[in-house]
Amino acid sequence: MKPRHFVPLALFVGLAVLLGVGLTLNPREVPSPFVGKPAPAFQLGQLDASKPPFEPAQMKGQVWLLNVFASWCAPCRDEHPLLVAAARNQVVPLVGLNYKDKQADADDWLRKLGNPYQVVAVDRDGRVAIDYGVYGVPETFVIDRAGIVRLKHIGPLTLDDWQRKVLPLIRELQQ
Repeated sequence: MKPRHFVPLALFVGLAVLLGVGLTLNPREVPSPFVGKPAPAFQLGQLDASKPPFEPAQMKGQVWLLNVFASWCAPCRDEHPLLVAAARNQVVPLVGLNYKDKQADADDWLRKLGNPYQVVAVDRDGRVAIDYGVYGVPETFVIDRAGIVRLKHIGPLTLDDWQRKVLPLIRELQQ
């Protein structure tokens, strides 16, 4: 048999290996260029318009979570009880980034389900979410005392994610 007859077989095996490796990857663990870098700066009004605008610089010196959510987001509803419990236990300050939402809908959603956030910044046009590389809601960022992004979690947080990945990192950063 001539070597050129092996070319299609080699291409098929190579493609099969690539597809096999791709199937083992977790789509929620997309590498983020922001991890290890300063959190993008912004200034946004709060959902409660009587409060002053929010800037991440206000959180310097604290480990905190930025949670991107919206009232129209079904997976946000799934993770919300976990965030409420974390706030109740005062694990870490939570900042909500309300993404492309209507004021009344966001107010109603938080009133009915509980508001775990110390601050709810309003990103009506989604520009801040773009700056953070948000693919969709919900997404959660762990930010350290110096304002460096240490973790980006895509999708709703589960109890397993919280206990295995997020909480140990928070505890480590708080030391």
